[in-house]
Amino acid sequence: MLLSAAIEAFVSHLTGVRRLSSATARAYRADLRDLCEAVGDTPVAEVDVEDLREWLWRAATRGDARSTLARRTSSARGLFRWLLDEGRIPVDPTARLVTPKKGRPLPRVAPADGLAAVLDDAAARAAAGGPLALRDHAMLELLYGSGIRVAELCGLDRGDIDAGRRTARVTGKGDKDRVVPYGAPAQRALDAYLVRARPALAARRADASGALFLGSRGGRLGARAVYDVVSRAIGPLVGSAAVGPHALRHSAATHLLDGGADLRAVQELLGHASLGTTQIYTHVSSERLAAAYRLAHPRA
Repeated sequence: MLLSAAIEAFVSHLTGVRRLSSATARAYRADLRDLCEAVGDTPVAEVDVEDLREWLWRAATRGDARSTLARRTSSARGLFRWLLDEGRIPVDPTARLVTPKKGRPLPRVAPADGLAAVLDDAAARAAAGGPLALRDHAMLELLYGSGIRVAELCGLDRGDIDAGRRTARVTGKGDKDRVVPYGAPAQRALDAYLVRARPALAARRADASGALFLGSRGGRLGARAVYDVVSRAIGPLVGSAAVGPHALRHSAATHLLDGGADLRAVQELLGHASLGTTQIYTHVSSERLAAAYRLAHPRA
């Protein structure tokens, strides 16, 4: 079921079964349509807590009142709990959702020079280490170099990489495929991993997966393992042990905008259905905007 259809069915349930007033139902519909616009009309089972957090962050950064954020959180909880009860989704993504406080910080972004040092350190460990160090270096370079989601990274097969063009074909939300570019450092790390590490990992399992990234036992690498690698690598850089692969995605998008990339190009790279979701990164690119103002405005 697509999100837009779920919203209309839920609002009908509110008025027809729970007998809520038309005014209350309209408020629910307005909040949830805003959610749909932010995350796209995607299957309800694919909406996760990160989507919901980014939706609320966006509202917080444009100055929505705490009461508005609380109402929107309540609307989302109502929808997804109803979908869970109806058997439309396997888990409720709002279970770990907390209403953002007014002025809540924007998504954590690692500084570009700090990330460069982290990646240099990962390269040094890969040069002197075993298969897992080579894999982790390639993983970090590709996550930051392309801005892909952790699920997209874990879903990559060997044939999805085009080394000549330095592109990866990923399957995003709604089973939508897109081709994303990545840089020469990521290609060098991938080459080293594919030649010196992946064969050794694949040999650990008789029916080795065709996945690009393999776990220590030779099977397809899982998201939890990627979280652990990223947390160890960049947690100290952003001041949080709980940081995950999404921080590299946030950082890639912000650094692209800092470098002058077009917002719609970043939207396409990240696979966002709505430009509004991508716009959150403009709020963490104030340095670029301030510099442009100082250069261009006659009264700066």
